Amino acid sequence: MISPKVIKNVVVELIKKAETSLPGDIESALRKAYKIENDEIARLQLETILKNIEFARRNSLPICQDTGIMNFYISIGDKVEINLSEVKRVVRESVEIATREIPLRPNVVHPLNRENSKDNTGKGIPVIEFEFIPEDFLEISLLIKGAGSENFSSLRMLNPSDGLSGIRDFIIKEIANADGKPCPPIILGVGIGGTSDLASRMAKKALLRPIGSKNGDEEIARFENNLLGDINRLGIGVMGLGGETTCLDVNIEIAHCHTASLPVAINIGCWATRKARARIFEDKVEFID
Repeated sequence: MISPKVIKNVVVELIKKAETSLPGDIESALRKAYKIENDEIARLQLETILKNIEFARRNSLPICQDTGIMNFYISIGDKVEINLSEVKRVVRESVEIATREIPLRPNVVHPLNRENSKDNTGKGIPVIEFEFIPEDFLEISLLIKGAGSENFSSLRMLNPSDGLSGIRDFIIKEIANADGKPCPPIILGVGIGGTSDLASRMAKKALLRPIGSKNGDEEIARFENNLLGDINRLGIGVMGLGGETTCLDVNIEIAHCHTASLPVAINIGCWATRKARARIFEDKVEFID
């Protein structure tokens, strides 16, 4: 039995890690972009971003002033004894603790009267998704999304006959419209298939994949590479000021869908796509990445 106290300590640590230390795969991609960049303004912007990353890590400060909304993906091993209601309660408490201790900007408000909850929790927030896996551990993945990138999420119910070319046209149009507002270089998550809500969930969860990983389906992997090239040829560049790199990577997830539909969703991660992951066993904890 994994104790609620252990889960609480792990979640608080995950939030601190994600908020103050950019994952290695993203930092490496940004450094690579800096090396190949020829545009002087873009190089200056990337240099500033890299200095910001180092300063935040060294001083345990949030990487960005928009400390975002927490999205938790919790995978429960079939050999793990756990109370799901208790896990949800503990995760919520952990967000409240992290908000006070780091501290984090209180971002969560009522959708209509805009009253602030002051602790980054509220009805339906933090977002928590459960899945069950054939393992002997509890895995918690955290994705933090600020509004600048989240506001350019998009869903389109395409016609099945639109195919890959229609999917490409939709995505390129949306990225071009977003321009520099999502704070590029971006990471692009794409969900294809399923239902409208499933496509959107897949697109967001795709942002957890490491930079450079590819979909196991060869056709989809080629499409990821082609999209990455097409997006970078838009010339939006760092913070929308031009340059070689608009997008660091494209991650696509797919699901089977109804014969009469083709849902496609995108979710954009800014350069500060914050994520962290840990596995909890009965006798130990492993922080991953």
